[in-house]
Amino acid sequence: MEVITDISSLRLRLKHEPSIAFVPTMGGLHEGHLSLVDIALRKAGCVVASIFVNRLQFAPTEDFDQYPRDLTDDCEQLENRGVDVVFAPEEKTLYPVAQEFMLEPPPVADTLEGEFRPGFFRGVATAVLKLFNIVQPQAAVFGKKDYQQLHMMREMVRQLNLPVEIVGGEIVRTSDQLALSSRNRYLSDGERAEATRLHQVLSQVKQGIANGDRNFHELEENAKRILCDHEWKVDYIAIQQRDTLMPAQAGDENLVILGAAWLGKTRLIDNLEVPATRV
Repeated sequence: MEVITDISSLRLRLKHEPSIAFVPTMGGLHEGHLSLVDIALRKAGCVVASIFVNRLQFAPTEDFDQYPRDLTDDCEQLENRGVDVVFAPEEKTLYPVAQEFMLEPPPVADTLEGEFRPGFFRGVATAVLKLFNIVQPQAAVFGKKDYQQLHMMREMVRQLNLPVEIVGGEIVRTSDQLALSSRNRYLSDGERAEATRLHQVLSQVKQGIANGDRNFHELEENAKRILCDHEWKVDYIAIQQRDTLMPAQAGDENLVILGAAWLGKTRLIDNLEVPATRV
């Protein structure tokens, strides 16, 4: 496996690769990221993973400086999983001057994550578009845990006519159903035990829908109350239409339930897709 830090060397290395699958990451790798590598290995002859903590998607009050960074460990995991090339640029490599050209995402970017993290998807889309331009992949793999981000990447590729297939990877969970996340390492032992409640309340909402309950607002509010009763600070619990990520209406099918909430100083997100039902 090669670790490359500059753009010209990466382009030279990839110049004659007939097929490239790309897994963009911010490091702090875990089995969730590695499962995306497994998908990429099935999509192309050459797999490239990037490790770059993108300042543009962090608000000034967020954890940019504290975000987990261990390039040696990350590269060891990626090499063991079969990655061919790691692109690990310094910030000045990807942003040699102040990034004044920014990609403006559609209005759905201002809902859900975007409502509570203003500018987040603007920063994500700008960085990923730059990485796509550098790597020139035929396929790129993103995890479903960041469900809205996956939606945004699909829309970006569709609306900008980029020759990249966006592939979604399923959420990887612990044995007690906590979605794997780099930020899970921030949790204390007590918080880690409580953290599974987010998945539990989303599962209750999913079961309610499966039982024919179409009062989506009440299902959402009940889930929020349960979390608040256990000292969570809830950003949102939302039942959305899967293809558009707009709020679901009573007759909609193909739904997704998304949640984001703070447990202590750690912000956790999760989601569950709801299979179409006949009611």
